[in-house]
Amino acid sequence: MRVVVAGSSGLIGTSLVPVLRQARHEVIRLVRRTPEAPDERGWDPEAGRIENGALDGADAVVNLCGAGLGDRRWTPERKRLLVDSRVRPTAVLAEAVAARGVPVLVNGSAVGFYGDAGQQPVTESAPAGAGFLADLCQQWEAATRPAAEAGARVVLARTGPVLSPSGGMLGALRPLFAFLLGGRLGDGSQYLPWISLDDETAALRFVLEHSEISGPVNLTGPAPVTNAEFTRALGEAMGRPAPWIVPGFVLRAALGEAAENVLTGQRALPTVLEANGFTFQHPSVGAALAAAVSPAGSRA
Repeated sequence: MRVVVAGSSGLIGTSLVPVLRQARHEVIRLVRRTPEAPDERGWDPEAGRIENGALDGADAVVNLCGAGLGDRRWTPERKRLLVDSRVRPTAVLAEAVAARGVPVLVNGSAVGFYGDAGQQPVTESAPAGAGFLADLCQQWEAATRPAAEAGARVVLARTGPVLSPSGGMLGALRPLFAFLLGGRLGDGSQYLPWISLDDETAALRFVLEHSEISGPVNLTGPAPVTNAEFTRALGEAMGRPAPWIVPGFVLRAALGEAAENVLTGQRALPTVLEANGFTFQHPSVGAALAAAVSPAGSRA
């Protein structure tokens, strides 16, 4: 397949590109700067421009664009950026997919679509929840509509927190645990629908290669855990106790509305992946964390 990837320089994209190439897919990377390599093509989503010929012969487009959700307070300006960095690029790509007859669009989304789902298991058939993240995800997914209306197979990849050897959520947590400052957040009962980086990229390749899969797909590990359980597992993986508790009011004072991202959760299950035969390399949070925090890591 010839796969065009937007967001190839992010945490997931930098791992997905070599995975696709190892599987003998041709990868074209969309970049917002002047292209410098033979596999790069320029685009400017704010201006609605994609370099002529960038999607020629493409069998699929993968969209992984979006500013980080949990790295700073959600000021009004930051919230606009979180929306604009997702919705506008998605709309531009969906319209290009429709205009050029690209048969597949795999579009990033998030389990935040379900809002605070409490303790109940959540599958892809669950309705949208409430809150800023849920509203953002609904706008994000709705922007793919031109591609679907043109007949493309559209996959909405609702990803949970990705456990990576570098960056992401563990990039912030590992230094705290290393200095014995780790601990659960709030009461610790909120679910964390984690997924290892290896399984995230394998799942994206899987949905690309399986034409029977379309619509929402939860990209999460098969056994979501509570925040308290995750904290214990990370402490064990790093050989560090995690005795501390960060109360919810402290997080809200520090993060403002962004505390929603860590004080709420979803017991999201990868029902579509498992029904179609996907096999997880890291089926438990312990296995995923062991791979992520080992000296070599699973893949930088």
